[in-house]
Amino acid sequence: MNSVDKNTKLINVALQRVLPTKSSTIHRSMRYSLLAGGKRLRPLLCLAAAEACSPQENILKEVMPIACALECLHTYSLIHDDLPPMDNDDLRRGKPTCHKVFGEGMAILAGDALLTKSFELLSQITPPKRYPLSQFFQEMSAAAGSQQLIAGQVADLESEGKKVTLADVRFIHERKTGAMIVLSLRLGGMMANATPKQLKALTDFGKALGLAFQIIDDILDVTQSSEQLGKSAGKDFAARKATYPAVIGLEASRKEALKLTVKANRVLKIFGPRGGQLRAFAEELLARGK
Repeated sequence: MNSVDKNTKLINVALQRVLPTKSSTIHRSMRYSLLAGGKRLRPLLCLAAAEACSPQENILKEVMPIACALECLHTYSLIHDDLPPMDNDDLRRGKPTCHKVFGEGMAILAGDALLTKSFELLSQITPPKRYPLSQFFQEMSAAAGSQQLIAGQVADLESEGKKVTLADVRFIHERKTGAMIVLSLRLGGMMANATPKQLKALTDFGKALGLAFQIIDDILDVTQSSEQLGKSAGKDFAARKATYPAVIGLEASRKEALKLTVKANRVLKIFGPRGGQLRAFAEELLARGK
């Protein structure tokens, strides 16, 4: 079993434990979406960043509450993103979306509860000397707030059906997707007591990787089936969403993703061999779009 598979298994076991097992509708809806599977990219990046910054054998155990918090936060955003007034999707992670199973009202509440849970989990960490607990809360609040994640969603909604520029698309992607990827890397590095230079490298890596990741998602939306994606294919094109292929075409989008991946890998030199897992993530994501 490679390190990614091993860490994914650890994350899934930890996620099983973070939510109440009560049979109430709200907890069933939360568990339905959180435990539906998925790539677990954000918690995996969090763990990989921590391992890149720290030789401690127990670092994964210390970082795991943050990894789970990130997946709760991400799942909340997916539940709300899938709602009819937003992206109006019927399929997520290969299963009917939360609102299709539990109704729109319960899906909204499940998302709200997972968002709240993410901050509860973050409160459980024992921060290292270099970074106070308040900084962890500030960084997660900012990344999930009205100038980052939510700002990207707002711009995405307002751009539907309109003629957009490449700068418009980049604004959306850097906030709707990139902010959470940068956050995942930074929190993992911070928990491992990263030096300022290491934290900057993780930030620069995350900015390039986050944009590359969303460009590749844009490509896959028009080149793969719903079964391959685990979500409805072709919806972005049908809704005239702001995407890279819509603005610059498929081949130019692939070239941009490659350029960003090269840039992302370049900044990892500071970590030496310990940055190998982060490099592997970047290469694997790029390969998805080929």
